[in-house]
Amino acid sequence: MATKPVILAVDDDLPVLRAVERDLRARYGEQYRIVAANSGHDALEAVRQLTLRGSAVALFMVDQRMPQMTGIEFLAQAVELQADARRVLLTAYADTDVAIKAINDIRLDHYILKPWDPPDEKLYPILDDLLSDWIATFRPAFEGVRLLAGRWAPGGHLIRDFLTRNQVPYAWLDPTEDAEGRKLAASLGEQEELDPAILGGATVVTDITTQCEAVGELHHAIAAGLMTAAGVHAELGEVLVGRKRGRQSDDEVVIFDTTGTALQDAAAAAAAYERAIERGVGQFVKLS
Repeated sequence: MATKPVILAVDDDLPVLRAVERDLRARYGEQYRIVAANSGHDALEAVRQLTLRGSAVALFMVDQRMPQMTGIEFLAQAVELQADARRVLLTAYADTDVAIKAINDIRLDHYILKPWDPPDEKLYPILDDLLSDWIATFRPAFEGVRLLAGRWAPGGHLIRDFLTRNQVPYAWLDPTEDAEGRKLAASLGEQEELDPAILGGATVVTDITTQCEAVGELHHAIAAGLMTAAGVHAELGEVLVGRKRGRQSDDEVVIFDTTGTALQDAAAAAAAYERAIERGVGQFVKLS
């Protein structure tokens, strides 16, 4: 069953947020999933998770005056993940100049003055029009498996072959060339598992360097200015065939940044190779 598109409400004032959520649910709850967040940071995390799951955000309804992150600052980042979502700013009369400027800066669709009572007159007609426009151009997300991998990623081709053999519907998304792939990669790119400073002082090996630049731990180290892609020691394949050295001492810190080839895949391949040698089976292929 297709997932309902989302309307996301954001306000740091909990009573106001509950009132927004109540009015949205009363009018749109049957057709849309209503999600609420009481800070810009929490809302951005919600958008990332929704994007990862392939859920579409139809409309953002965001308060302008929030601590740490204003409504406009939130929208500027959120639309990078959900570019088609309609954008509505809740504002006090004193903020109308800011809202008008945002129409040009972030393609704000509308601003609504607080309070919006009665909603039948001051809220629903505006949102009805915006949601009608959104539905007219909306294309539901692919419901099958989404395979995020570079065009030449060996792991991606292995997974593709497996899915094809088992007749599993899938969509191949390139994290650097496809719009949908870039959007998914952007949401993954925020999931930082290592302190970027660790990579800056280590010997870094990647599975596919260009892909790690987009979605791996390397992405964060580069963004922090701690290293560049040129600082990557080698790709895994170069180490395996002897073109680049492996770890040379117990004191050397080596980090394997992987976005398509799991470390257990490499270990399984090594185990299969050793068993083939023991049994005298298989065929050697010389790599140029």
